[in-house]
Amino acid sequence: MKKFITTIQTAIIGTVDKNNHPFSSYAPYVYDTNRFYVYISDIATHAKNIQKNPKASLFFVEDESKTENLFARKRISLQCDSLKIARETERFEAVLDLFAQKFDAKMVATLKKMTDFNLYELKVNYGEATFGFGKAYFIGGENMDELVARGESNPHHGVK
Repeated sequence: MKKFITTIQTAIIGTVDKNNHPFSSYAPYVYDTNRFYVYISDIATHAKNIQKNPKASLFFVEDESKTENLFARKRISLQCDSLKIARETERFEAVLDLFAQKFDAKMVATLKKMTDFNLYELKVNYGEATFGFGKAYFIGGENMDELVARGESNPHHGVK
């Protein structure tokens, strides 16, 4: 899983609005200590949604121009619980440093000054991965970062 997500710079974020309608957007992300982080503006719909309902999904999908078959694009879908990380904390500073290392440091420094931007931690509680026809897995393991064969136990779907 980790190898695949490192090839992708942004995650598609799925949230639910106040009327329980799904909403999809995207954001650059970092992955650290078994958690995903996004730094998003309160003005954005996905930020408003995540503030009202901390359930969110992250979706990573292979670039169309690089796939061998559009019907079998490599992809990972993760169901997460989100938590806002307060400014002026060590974790906030550490994660923003990771953003600066991964992306344009000047852009991250500019965004850091914008107080409408907030950092959210997303903890995976369920996931699925597909890496081609017949190559479908659940996401599992102690840190929710391992591929588990579909035939093995999955408490979310009652699969044994």
